[in-house]
Amino acid sequence: MRRLHFSVALRHPVMGVTSRSGYLIEGPAGWGECSPLASWSDAERQAAERSADEAATMPFPTALRDRVAVNAMVPRLPPDVAAALALSSGCATIKVKVGDAQSLDRVAAVRSACGPHVKIRLDANGAWDLETAIRMLAQLAVYDIELVEDPIATLEELATLRGRTVLPVAAESCIRTTADARRLRQLGAADAIVLKPQRIGGVREALRAAEESGVPAIASSALETSVGLAAVVALAASLPSAPFAHGVGTALLLASDVVSDPLIPVDGWLTPRRPSVDLHLLVTA
Repeated sequence: MRRLHFSVALRHPVMGVTSRSGYLIEGPAGWGECSPLASWSDAERQAAERSADEAATMPFPTALRDRVAVNAMVPRLPPDVAAALALSSGCATIKVKVGDAQSLDRVAAVRSACGPHVKIRLDANGAWDLETAIRMLAQLAVYDIELVEDPIATLEELATLRGRTVLPVAAESCIRTTADARRLRQLGAADAIVLKPQRIGGVREALRAAEESGVPAIASSALETSVGLAAVVALAASLPSAPFAHGVGTALLLASDVVSDPLIPVDGWLTPRRPSVDLHLLVTA
């Protein structure tokens, strides 16, 4: 199988990440991507390799819907920049990164720019302790928040927080394996689970984790190129139910891509498909 290295820059830093790199692998089913984030463990890097191999060698699971709703993602940007990015995305759901000193102002700016009909969800990346999360979520709730992802870092803390906030809670960063998803169900730790196929070992493993969790699942990218993003969209399209928009709009954050027809949402929707790598666009790491 052909294997090619790549590196692409981001338009805006996301939690300190300014570029994405890894390798693309071509197999009988198409292209797969392995691009673990620098913060991932060795086990997560191995899962990313399995995910890439699966995408290259096996067809994606059968899609249950012909398009998926997309949430745009707004990094920890100054409030005015965040509002402009949210508005330009065209998505009906916006995920706003919080957990820093500008959290309240950023969310307020996005709500003001997008109006009352756009759904806003939050992602704190586990930045708060329990008491800080309770206090901040009480203040942020006035902006009509759909849910909050990773307000604190562990499943045990999430289970405690659920009883002390009015906002629905989603778990992502503490879900690294299907066993973690099973633990989420046992603890009653969250109202939704957010799954990155690359981080958990592929689309099929993510589907197993979704089933084990017992709560609605949201497919989410790890800032992949459109090759890796295709697997995330495939997951979103093959989930048994889809009450939430999915985190598959991150091609909007890439300064360049490795395909000529990137997976850019149109009016907040994406159609599942496999784009092909354009060798003329590929930048070697």
